[in-house]
Amino acid sequence: MGMNRRNFIRSSALASTTLLVPRFLNALAAAPLAQREKILVVVQLAGGNDALNTIIPFRNDEYYRLRPQIGIAKTDLLDITDEAAFNPGLKGMQRLYKEGQLAILNHVGYPDPDRSHFRSMDIWQTGSASSEYLSTGWIGRYLDAAGNLVKPYTAIEADDTLSLALKGNKLNGLAVKNPERLFRNLAQGYYADIAESYSKNGHHHKQADYLYKTLTETISSADYIYKTSHIYKSAEVYPNSEFSKNLKTISELIISGSNTRVYYVSLTGFDTHVQQAPRQEQALKILDEGIKAFTDDLAKNKRFDDVLIMGFSEFGRRVKQNASGGTDHGKAGSVFLISNALKKKGLLNGLPDLIDLDDGDIKYHLDFRNIYATILKKWMQTDPSLVLNFQAELLDFI
Repeated sequence: MGMNRRNFIRSSALASTTLLVPRFLNALAAAPLAQREKILVVVQLAGGNDALNTIIPFRNDEYYRLRPQIGIAKTDLLDITDEAAFNPGLKGMQRLYKEGQLAILNHVGYPDPDRSHFRSMDIWQTGSASSEYLSTGWIGRYLDAAGNLVKPYTAIEADDTLSLALKGNKLNGLAVKNPERLFRNLAQGYYADIAESYSKNGHHHKQADYLYKTLTETISSADYIYKTSHIYKSAEVYPNSEFSKNLKTISELIISGSNTRVYYVSLTGFDTHVQQAPRQEQALKILDEGIKAFTDDLAKNKRFDDVLIMGFSEFGRRVKQNASGGTDHGKAGSVFLISNALKKKGLLNGLPDLIDLDDGDIKYHLDFRNIYATILKKWMQTDPSLVLNFQAELLDFI
């Protein structure tokens, strides 16, 4: 039996993207990442993680006075210093802290903070001021600034949809939850119809050319990720959470030598208005167990020096507990940084003041864009002024 043109395109694209992708795109995709290239992994804690019950100032009487029900008992805490301790769900983080692979920045935020989940997350993802409304993300603009050789797989989000953070003016990152499923979906279905229609059309227009170029680059990227993900299959035991599965995919790509500079992964469950203590501890435990498996995997494969993990949430919570055994949307929060290449580690800027508050919230003292600028300049080797419209003060954790 003969094979019609559409099915031929489908089957051929699934085996190899040669029919759909120009040779120069395949040549770029074939270039391996230098083993010492620095990689950033961004971990988004969605919902507004309560920093005060993550890094607990257990010697501060105000903490227990303002949180009589949800303040974590001293007997349950995991020690950090003589004044601060971890939430009991963070045993792996405690180990990283003691081994000098974890840094914590407290009271992080921005001027005129917004307590809306959506608006505050947009601010963090775009790297904007609270008065600015941007349609591109800070990682997307990093891609724009990185040059013509950048491809969609230079920044990967472990999800089925792409966050604003990875959208640029000229280039976007790529959403990849499952490399094999991504490639099969792109190589089949209506993408084959588009390719067939384009190949039949003898006179092309600018919009059609742009669409075809985007399509071929995406399929080429999917093919590259699919093939790269099969080079190394982790033997590390990861927990069964969706978050840990995503981290396992990321570790396999990193250890396989994928030409990817930024990975982005999210964990939900931090909007704790009600019964916060058990709910937050469970969410932090999912985070902790995933990070432990991930960093162990990197260390065993000698890649932990090359990877910086940055974890953030869109805001912190109110200092005083509410009537439902939880906390409401607040302002400043904490950022954690994990790597075997940190120059400074531990509690980098002290604990928050619980008496001098901003309308019941922890005051911000460190603008998050200083953290972004430091990572861009010192880790990603990119001029922060090309990405951020902000006069940043560089920090010294890397």
